[in-house]
Amino acid sequence: MAVVADPRDPRGIRYPLASMLATAVCAVMAGACTFAAMADWVRDLDPPAWVKLGFTGKLPVPSTLWRLLTRVDDTELSVVVTRWVRARTASVPVSGRRWRRVIAIDGKVLRGAKLPDGRQVHLLSAFDTSTGTVLAYVQIAVKSNEIPAFTPLLDLVAAQLGSLEAIVFVADALHAQTAHAREVASRGAYLMVAVKANQPTVFAQLKSLPWAQVPVGDRRTDTGHGRRETRTVKAVTVATPGGLGFPHAEQAVRITRTRTVKGKTTREMAYLTVSLPAEDAQPVDLGAWARSEWHIENRLHWVLDVTFREDAHQARTGTGPAVASVLRHAAINYHRSNGEANIARATRRANRRSNDLIDAVTSSYTTTQ
Repeated sequence: MAVVADPRDPRGIRYPLASMLATAVCAVMAGACTFAAMADWVRDLDPPAWVKLGFTGKLPVPSTLWRLLTRVDDTELSVVVTRWVRARTASVPVSGRRWRRVIAIDGKVLRGAKLPDGRQVHLLSAFDTSTGTVLAYVQIAVKSNEIPAFTPLLDLVAAQLGSLEAIVFVADALHAQTAHAREVASRGAYLMVAVKANQPTVFAQLKSLPWAQVPVGDRRTDTGHGRRETRTVKAVTVATPGGLGFPHAEQAVRITRTRTVKGKTTREMAYLTVSLPAEDAQPVDLGAWARSEWHIENRLHWVLDVTFREDAHQARTGTGPAVASVLRHAAINYHRSNGEANIARATRRANRRSNDLIDAVTSSYTTTQ
């Protein structure tokens, strides 16, 4: 934490920067959802725990912690904390010849947070579906959208992983952009993206393919929560002159989802392109990668809203909204690195075992739990 730039005036510093930031990180890992809750968490600890965090004598009042967290550089803090969590995360076992790291990209609006002009804060995140951790995020610029933030997000992911070689990025139809496809390919990675009416030419081409003549490549049926869903995957390599009208697209994919809920059956079709050839991406792989796009919704956004009440947090000053999001991401990443599937339960356990949590965060031994 000490490598993060200190935004405070040196003449008024009373508490070490690393101690303040470690306090915020630990508090959110223990379930604190607001800046006030972070301050309450540290004040409820015993004196030996205060010493471990670097406080001797006095503790910072809530306003002191709040002033720091609304001024610190959120991007720098995110890089430092994510690098720390990745250093203590066990490597993912590789299984199968075609195994690839799949990273889902999607945006989320922090509904309770506001910017000075009244706009809501909007973040674009990269989620590693194999480890369930957030690798990086970019805050959407004023009067903009997710599209210009795509390349800066790739830069941050590359900085964390060292290279994007052979990684598969999955995204929704908003990112079916020719510039995105070329950028991903230039870095040695691959893009699997849904195509809708925002790319009318490619969408029409995909729909007009002779799908009735394409054999079913994979079919899976799941049941649960009163619903039965069957997903049928068809994939075809377009060998006509010019191929698909989308850069680096190797295969056209159609996924048919048939759902039956309370006796009522609905069917929808999704069209996608992927920049991997058939020998490296079979229909069973394509179906799994398409479903992994929803991991960022189910395993990240849902947890942020339900467990950490992100949409209810009305952080509106300086970098406060983004810093609060960084701390929540760090908490999820930390608990997932410990093999926790239920983040809510993990935060409750961490709160009951505050000393163990502080030891894990302040120790230089990467495997301390």
